[in-house]
Amino acid sequence: MGLSLELHQISKLYNGQEILKDCSWVFGEGLTQVIMGLNGSGKSTLLRICALLEAPDRGRVSYLAGGRPLAPDLELKRRLTLLLPAVGVFNTSVYHNVAYGLKIRGVPRREIEERVMGILEVVGLQEKRRQRALDLSTGQAKRLGLARAMVLEPEVILLDEPTASIDQENSEIMEGIIKEMKAERKATIIMVTHDPAQAERLGDQVLLMQGGKLVPS
Repeated sequence: MGLSLELHQISKLYNGQEILKDCSWVFGEGLTQVIMGLNGSGKSTLLRICALLEAPDRGRVSYLAGGRPLAPDLELKRRLTLLLPAVGVFNTSVYHNVAYGLKIRGVPRREIEERVMGILEVVGLQEKRRQRALDLSTGQAKRLGLARAMVLEPEVILLDEPTASIDQENSEIMEGIIKEMKAERKATIIMVTHDPAQAERLGDQVLLMQGGKLVPS
């Protein structure tokens, strides 16, 4: 059963400035919705709130399964994944970076190996599985970050500028992976980008962050 997300009149202030103001939206289950907007308009803040990593000052964030609201507990948080623009990697191998999230969830060793190797093949890093992750290029590190998110099989994946500051080849690989996820509709995808063409290529719907609110483009 997948998840949908409802935002109801979300507001958030930083240093006395209202970044988000009465922001409401319904992110439908299995859809890919892309958010665009000016720097500082509140896009990244909204993703952190959607990931339950930051609380709004006012308003309500509701995740629903089969139309029923879920408690914002650890179980729910483990069904969500946020991928930030700057991917932090552990000083260990590519394989162990991807396996880490499964290990702390108590997944059996054989299943970890199967899932990690499968995801590394999807992102094109299987041949680098033994390489130290800190030695990857920026584009490869972005793909590693996406692999770490995907291996957890999240029902909601939040992508904050996943192709920012990487070369065209890695950007195309990342887009291809996101397109495959979109086609499978196994997860609700909420993505931030500054690239209008990319937004049109990847999004079922493109939204704009204006005046602290989400509006259709």
